[in-house]
Amino acid sequence: MKKRMISFLLTVTMAVVLLAGCRSGGAPEQAVSGQPGEEKDSVVIAMGPTSEPEAGFDPAYGWGAGEHVHEPLIQSTLTVTNTDLTIGYDLATGYTVSEDGLTWTVTIRDDVRFTDGEPLTAGDVAFTYNTVKAASSVNDFTMLDYAEAADDTTAVFHMNRPFSIWPYTMAVVGIVPEHAYDSETYGSNPIGSGRYILKQWDRGQQVILEANPDYYGEAPRMQRVTILFMEEDAAFLAAQAGEVDLAYTSATYSDQTIDGYSLASYASVDNRGFNLPAVPAGTDAEGRNVGNDFTADVLVRRAINIGVDRQEMIDNVLNGYGTPAYSICDQMPWYNEASEVEYDPEGAAELLDEAGWTMGDDGVREKDGVKAELNLLYSTGDSVRQALAADFADQLGELGISCTIEGVGWDTAYDRALSEPLIWGWGAHTPMELYNIYHTEGDTGSAQYSPYANKTVDEYMDQALAVSDLEESYELWQKAQWDGTTGVTQEGDIPWVWLVNIDHLYWVRDGLRVAEQKIHPHGHGWSVVNNVDQWTWS
Repeated sequence: MKKRMISFLLTVTMAVVLLAGCRSGGAPEQAVSGQPGEEKDSVVIAMGPTSEPEAGFDPAYGWGAGEHVHEPLIQSTLTVTNTDLTIGYDLATGYTVSEDGLTWTVTIRDDVRFTDGEPLTAGDVAFTYNTVKAASSVNDFTMLDYAEAADDTTAVFHMNRPFSIWPYTMAVVGIVPEHAYDSETYGSNPIGSGRYILKQWDRGQQVILEANPDYYGEAPRMQRVTILFMEEDAAFLAAQAGEVDLAYTSATYSDQTIDGYSLASYASVDNRGFNLPAVPAGTDAEGRNVGNDFTADVLVRRAINIGVDRQEMIDNVLNGYGTPAYSICDQMPWYNEASEVEYDPEGAAELLDEAGWTMGDDGVREKDGVKAELNLLYSTGDSVRQALAADFADQLGELGISCTIEGVGWDTAYDRALSEPLIWGWGAHTPMELYNIYHTEGDTGSAQYSPYANKTVDEYMDQALAVSDLEESYELWQKAQWDGTTGVTQEGDIPWVWLVNIDHLYWVRDGLRVAEQKIHPHGHGWSVVNNVDQWTWS
């Protein structure tokens, strides 16, 4: 797999022709930095095709939010997440929350203008949030009743229910101008007040951003940012051709070298893990298969969790570029260290013995005449998940659990994961990731993505959302993971086994200084340019 460059010669040709064509007459304009020093204030970046926002640069339709959370760049936000994932301010100068948690009052700067010259007021803030509540299919705004402007510099959010982590939502919602917003056209021609202006968007090819000359904050050092959307193979070859300054890549290419470039590795909470259905096999009201008799036994789930060698996966699947994953929120302020476990195959074997699964002559455990077997699902076309699934299957095989692996499309994966382990990717800059994974969903009686329910875990998370103090909520999120008696960790229910956090890798041209990165969330795309305004050339 690592030596597959020859098979992509056609892709090389196409990529180079495309890049060259973008600089020819009549084709889309493109800023290519060339050798370091030629242009000290511009950068060209290659991202994957899925990083291109299908609905454009409209916060109401997912720009800056959703699975691949990032700062919207074109628009300003009320808050930001700091490098340590605590909350800082952008437009906001402060906020308060009522004792019952139902009213958030946010004061904003009075010196901000949109790029059309009109002032940004609290009226625009209220309009934005009422719009995204009505239109967003990406983020959940059901906790918001409505927003209003008390005056030009005071926005008030009225909540349907307490939501202590509202500051994390405010960090990803870009503010749009009420006077110039049209839901049909705004995504293609956004007016904002952020660090950059959308200069050009050639769909399927590139986006060009230029620094906002009237930005209220520190002037961007990178005056021009060009984002090219291309497959990973083409991005690698574009770097080989010297046509980009920074290109995303993966562990597949990490043993390669490119003259004039170094391989940069950025830590992430972009984790991979399997759900382990925690209830016996059956069917639900919709006739879907639900539950798994083997993984329904908590001793089996605990055995799997300590019987997997995460470092071996990092070394052999990720070529060393990753960290062990023990939860959905490793390294976050709300992470509970009780999630961490040591690799203990002997202990895993003892747990399986205790559960009544004894080793057979063929190396497969049995109980009451039933073989210990699992079918592990991975998303078709994702080579890393496939390789992790295969490695996981091999390791479980050493414990006496016979595994097959199967690639599936996402059209069926969600339903099938209710009864079979599926390898997922998660990781976000908000505790809501915990809630979405483990909290009981509506009337279904189980968590959204896997049959699992624990009333105490639900109550801790409900309490975490209900408190009026963000810092206080962190302790409650931690208790939901493990309170000394119950939770979702090894000594608790362990309905998921987390494997690795994947480092985000990039080829970086010599001389380009990428500013310090926050730990990246799930999604290998826009996160790296959260602070592109601070990048420099040496």
